[in-house]
Amino acid sequence: MATSSHASDPASGLPEAELMAAVLEGRHGNYAAEVADFFALLHRQQGDASRSKAWWGVADAVRKRTQDRQTDA
Repeated sequence: MATSSHASDPASGLPEAELMAAVLEGRHGNYAAEVADFFALLHRQQGDASRSKAWWGVADAVRKRTQDRQTDA
């Protein structure tokens, strides 16, 4: 699993990021963070920094949710 250098990004705490994290987990399971990373990179390559930052926030939210589930188990 790739690690993200965007953990301090405030976008990862937004309610929209949490909602998208839940949707991606439901649709893509263990690959949810990688799917969000893909969209972040795609938007960065297309020059859309704000959308890329939002997707990094979603990827971070997915990883945080996964870590929280693992520590609770």
